[in-house]
Amino acid sequence: MRGALLGAIATAIVQSSSAVVALAISLVDSGILTFRSSLGVVLGANIGTTSTAWLVSMRLTDIGPLFIVLGTILSFLPTRIQMIGKAAFYFGFIFFGLDLVSGALKPLAQSQAFEGLLRWADIPLTGALAGVVLTALVQSSTIVTGLCIVMVQQDVLTAHAALPIVIGTNIGTTLKGLLITIGMQGTARRVAIANICFNVLGVLLLLPFLGLFSSAMADLSHDPGIGVAWAQFLFNLGMSLIGLVLIRIFRDRLPA
Repeated sequence: MRGALLGAIATAIVQSSSAVVALAISLVDSGILTFRSSLGVVLGANIGTTSTAWLVSMRLTDIGPLFIVLGTILSFLPTRIQMIGKAAFYFGFIFFGLDLVSGALKPLAQSQAFEGLLRWADIPLTGALAGVVLTALVQSSTIVTGLCIVMVQQDVLTAHAALPIVIGTNIGTTLKGLLITIGMQGTARRVAIANICFNVLGVLLLLPFLGLFSSAMADLSHDPGIGVAWAQFLFNLGMSLIGLVLIRIFRDRLPA
């Protein structure tokens, strides 16, 4: 539980579950962190990555320039504060980019080619695959999820089409962790493989019920963007809790 809490807080600060997972893998490879301990951090990272979705769903993308300026100023201060400055700059840059993109989304809604893509994404399986591919390409589930929420709020994308994409990002974001294990010891690779297994299992379990889940999430709020944020949070929280229970059950069989 402490590892999951650490992973969630660290991911919420740096806005990148891939970075936190990569750090956990590196610590395992160097012998500082055990395989068993790293699993909690990996599961917590899935919860922490939902923080951006909440901020975007509350239409706070305008705060991007403020954090960019704040991060730049803090980067000129002593070393420890520089780290906070870099995190603030990256945080602001994501929101600034999403704010710029949102202004160019509405013309897309009138494009026939784009309408075809939306119909393709409206099918749960293909929508989840789109989330996997997009996240693997941009190497950030945060950006893909934030963009989906902005598109929902702009009425370019429906919440039912956005949810499979957002759920699919959980798989796409795990590929980076596997790539960095090239040349590392077997224990580090097991962390990356465990991360993939947790996320793939979660998506596969939800996929048959994704239509019902989407309808339930849409009823949680009048704002469809907040409904998407709720869906991502509850899915990641549920799968992380299941993962923590499984770790506790099989802890004696897990390698240290």
